[in-house]
Amino acid sequence: MLSPALNYIGVCVVALLMAAAIPATAQTAAAPTDEVEVLPHPWVVPSPRSAETYFSNLKDGASYESPFVARFGLSMRGLVPAGKTAGRAGHHHLLVNQGLPLDFKKPLPFTEQYIHFGKGQMEMVVNLPPGTYDLRLLLADQGHIPYFVYSKPMKITVSKQNKNVTPASVQGPARVELLSPADREKVKTPFLVQFHASGYNVSHVAAKADDTGHFRLTVERAGRKPEVISFTGGQTETWLSPPPGDYTMRLELVGNGAGSKVMSATKPSALTVAAR
Repeated sequence: MLSPALNYIGVCVVALLMAAAIPATAQTAAAPTDEVEVLPHPWVVPSPRSAETYFSNLKDGASYESPFVARFGLSMRGLVPAGKTAGRAGHHHLLVNQGLPLDFKKPLPFTEQYIHFGKGQMEMVVNLPPGTYDLRLLLADQGHIPYFVYSKPMKITVSKQNKNVTPASVQGPARVELLSPADREKVKTPFLVQFHASGYNVSHVAAKADDTGHFRLTVERAGRKPEVISFTGGQTETWLSPPPGDYTMRLELVGNGAGSKVMSATKPSALTVAAR
């Protein structure tokens, strides 16, 4: 049984803050991962955030009835299954009532307080008993050795555990979603585009994992050729800076196996990019 304690955040931007938060051994191991990953497309711009993991649908201090879905976000990195190596991609781990490891050179343990998502999953159905929990996300490599890419602890309260509710009914059908921007939203550049996959696994294409896919975003405007951006590095978000105008966006999950078939797709969503 887990003792009570769950939250979102990201990596410290300033080196002094990093030093205060993580032991020197972790800083040394993590230093090479602080570079920026940007796709070679004129509309894709560097992220204003540091590399981080985060919960895209949970709020610190909120109360939930279990089971509920916790969704995982990732900035400036890509996903890849455990046991696979592809650039600086990794896979998520959910830490329940646990602080960051003291030694970032050691693999994470396999216990009910260190939950591994080694297939490239972007979410989990959480089914904890009533209580208060601290949750933290941590990205790790093919051997479960953590990167310096994590979230701050999020404290949540589980007010009730519904024993007659199945995880499948909470998670819903397998699908992909554009979490942001919202349909018909008006934005200024640069703006964040967040992807999500429920019931599917996401991976860097170089891993050649047959049961995974990568995101592909199509952005269209009247009278112009569609812009197609493939996130072959297993990325789950991007920052865009297109010219002002009205657009439609469509997200697809493209299989990494033979044939590169579309596994799932969203309906087109409208977007207005305002002039600065």
